[in-house]
Amino acid sequence: MTKEMDITFTETKTTIEKERASTLISDFKSLFKAPVLIANALPVFVGFWLALHFTGDSLLANSRLFWLTIIGSTILMAGALVLNNWYDVDIDTVMKRTQKRPTVTGNISLNTVLGIGIGLSAAGLIMLMFTTMEAAIYGFVGWFTYVIMYTMWTKRKYTLNTVIGSISGAVTPMIGWAAIAPSYHMVPIMLFIILFIWQMPHTFAIAMRKYNEYKVANVAMLPVVRGFKMTKRQMFVYTACLLPLPFYLGALGMVFVVLATILNVGFLAVSIRGFFAKDDDKWAYVMFMYSVNYIAILFLLMVAVTLPPIF
Repeated sequence: MTKEMDITFTETKTTIEKERASTLISDFKSLFKAPVLIANALPVFVGFWLALHFTGDSLLANSRLFWLTIIGSTILMAGALVLNNWYDVDIDTVMKRTQKRPTVTGNISLNTVLGIGIGLSAAGLIMLMFTTMEAAIYGFVGWFTYVIMYTMWTKRKYTLNTVIGSISGAVTPMIGWAAIAPSYHMVPIMLFIILFIWQMPHTFAIAMRKYNEYKVANVAMLPVVRGFKMTKRQMFVYTACLLPLPFYLGALGMVFVVLATILNVGFLAVSIRGFFAKDDDKWAYVMFMYSVNYIAILFLLMVAVTLPPIF
């Protein structure tokens, strides 16, 4: 009987430990906003890759610099996202989609979250300083824009919060490029502009789908303050602004220009459908999904067309 009780106790203890480990992993994934972190790492890589391509350098010869750039920028971004969670705990408590974050549930104390955010931010910036100072400056600009300008200043007060926040995401390819070469080149500048413009309809689509949550939390997103009609008009304008940009990247080849233009036309077509949509939530979801796939395909295409020939 005692032996059976010991076995049961051991099994129960093991189950509890597994559940705690699973919860901890889930909490940290939520705290670091894992999907956002991964999405921001891709443009850094593409910027680095294209800088190697246009300078005639190789990834193998710059492997140490590559890992410093990728890991440093990712850690810095993670720090910014953690600080965003720390500061926005009152909003996250109200919004349904963020109520399971560890800052809301109390699984991780706010002081601990603050310490993690500051520590990661400092560590990431220091790592970028071991690449080039220009890359580190772009990293700091992204961090400052997201944490101070967006999270702490404009998010709750102005609809321009999306414009401000877009700067932090747009500098990511500049970090990667600047780790290899000075960024006063048409390619990294165009990558910045593409990412900056793309984030507007992408974020507006999210804001439309989460309209009720943002309204309850008093977050000054454009759909909440100015309504869906104005939001749709702005989404159309921003997607239209993407149309000429591939032609400034002719150095990537005609295949890229043609395919990127097709992607842009599709993006514009989806935005136009919004003016005739009977179900705004359904259309906003389609717009969101197109925007996610659009930017991933576009940046992966940049890598694909610059791969060295196999033969």
